[in-house]
Amino acid sequence: MNDTISLIFIVIGVVFDLFGCIGLIRLPDVYNRLQSATKSVTLGTCSILFGLFIKYGFSAIGMKALIAIPLLFFASTVAAHALIRGSYKSGIKLWDKTVIDDYKDVQK
Repeated sequence: MNDTISLIFIVIGVVFDLFGCIGLIRLPDVYNRLQSATKSVTLGTCSILFGLFIKYGFSAIGMKALIAIPLLFFASTVAAHALIRGSYKSGIKLWDKTVIDDYKDVQK
């Protein structure tokens, strides 16, 4: 039973990682690409790690996977925010069909 549940989490994680990779290729600008990579790949990788935890339990592998989940979650979101802010401040333009630019008002 645990193997089936862990396999479901791992497959869901791989699918989310695949969607994140497709988003990196298909989306138009750096801001959309980073959002795709951060959101879907973080969720996918955390799902894979949780599937490993379910499979191996409280062994060394399971505990490392459980510890890696919050580290990955917080590190990837902070890194994406820093990359997007640096991109914006260095003058990389938004996509021409972008509807709103909330950060423009914060800069002033």
